[in-house]
Amino acid sequence: MITTLPADFRAALPSGGRLLGLDVGTKTIGTALCDAGWSFASPALLIRRTKFTKDKAALAELITRQQVKGLVIGLPLNLDGTDSPRTQSTRAFARNLDDIGLPILLSDERWSTVAVERTLIEQDFSRARRADMIDNMAAAHILQGAIDGLVNV
Repeated sequence: MITTLPADFRAALPSGGRLLGLDVGTKTIGTALCDAGWSFASPALLIRRTKFTKDKAALAELITRQQVKGLVIGLPLNLDGTDSPRTQSTRAFARNLDDIGLPILLSDERWSTVAVERTLIEQDFSRARRADMIDNMAAAHILQGAIDGLVNV
């Protein structure tokens, strides 16, 4: 089940459970995990993109190892809320993960990377260090926003 509606996603997970957040890029997939009670999200593993089958296998292994019950994927909408080519690519990525059998929430991520980069600059991280961290931190930002909304649904 793929949805953009938090209420539908919440209904698919009546007893909660650990969630995996994804920031899907062209070169990497940033990941983040939250606790089973949906309190906080933390950056996790950075997956360097290769072929989709290898990317999916890496995600499936992480899902199994961490006992993940649902996925939250950042949806890169245009500033006006419309789809872009990246949005379409992300939707296709989600459709290709649908056979994993977990509920998938597509969550608006328009400002996630900008917010994370500002935070890292304020903390005086070097440009190289920011590049290493930004995708996983963006995934955590996306996941935290989603779980904050899910708790209130």
